[in-house]
Amino acid sequence: MQLNKIPVTIITGFLGSGKTTLLSNVIKQATGKRIAVIVNEFGELDIDADLLRSCPLDCEDEATPATGENGIYELANGCICCTVEEEFLPVMEQLVARRDDIDHILIETSGLALPKPLVQAFNWPQIKQYCTVDSVITLIDGPAVAAGRFADDADKVQAQRLADESLDHDPSLQELLEDQLSAADLVIVSKNDLLDPEQQQTIQSVISARVPAAVKTIYVENGDIQLDAIIGLEAAAEDNINHVHNHHDHHHDHGAEHSHAHDHFDSFVITLGQVDGEKLQQLLGELLNSHNIYRAKGFAALPNKPMRQVVQAVGKRLDVHFDRMWNNDEARLTQLVFIGKDLVKAEIEAALAPAVVKVAG
Repeated sequence: MQLNKIPVTIITGFLGSGKTTLLSNVIKQATGKRIAVIVNEFGELDIDADLLRSCPLDCEDEATPATGENGIYELANGCICCTVEEEFLPVMEQLVARRDDIDHILIETSGLALPKPLVQAFNWPQIKQYCTVDSVITLIDGPAVAAGRFADDADKVQAQRLADESLDHDPSLQELLEDQLSAADLVIVSKNDLLDPEQQQTIQSVISARVPAAVKTIYVENGDIQLDAIIGLEAAAEDNINHVHNHHDHHHDHGAEHSHAHDHFDSFVITLGQVDGEKLQQLLGELLNSHNIYRAKGFAALPNKPMRQVVQAVGKRLDVHFDRMWNNDEARLTQLVFIGKDLVKAEIEAALAPAVVKVAG
């Protein structure tokens, strides 16, 4: 690896596996490093990217940040591996132009992305000269793989597939997992706190059958991992990626016509004022049980609380935590994006209305 090449870490894994949590934890540890982040997320309101923006990205010269707003680039126009030329290359060219300001690039792919086409792009002359793939990290949902579901909620992955009009591959979850593992330089199993030894053994069997013995597996909880465990692997993955074989080597034709039931997919944002946190959680729980909601995520503003609360629903599980202080110039609003099937925005909005509280002044 040439010393002047920018190392790039690619994090792949299904929707709900914990990629953003992992990425956020990595950024928080990277004090002193100038990091650019590329996030590939579908949605009207990119909550994941906003979560990442709240993490500190330290630059030696605050007057010349590494990239766009707080170092974040968003590719929200479809699966990153299907829009390599249209979406990914222009962003990488911008980063290459600012290479003297960047120490590392982190890429979070969409849940449906195949790593191989993305890594192959790093052999393009305009990228290869300046960047190298330090590692491809495949994140898998431990309990889901142990149960043979592979994804936390298969319906949500299907919804993401239907929503992405650029997607030109239609794999089964098992095939997609195998393709994501085939390119891995490191495998991370999330939600280890929910696994017993027998489940861990089942997961390890799945992994061992699909990756070389030299590829390490790390089990984590809440994305908690030491920075030096995933940064600095120096795999130069682009040099060997053409030797990786997967199910979709012959199906990644960017000129192919494809059809998706986009009209069967609903995605919208609900904006409320300040809310009673416990009441909001109760109402969201009821909605998750009564409606075909694949994903709900966003921020809640609670009265007399100086911090913003993150709300995320994966399957029937609802998680909340406070992530940062509200900025003085921010409106104290609650914003939630809903992704699902046969959802009516007015109904969801009406169902959540009882959580809104009146704030004096």
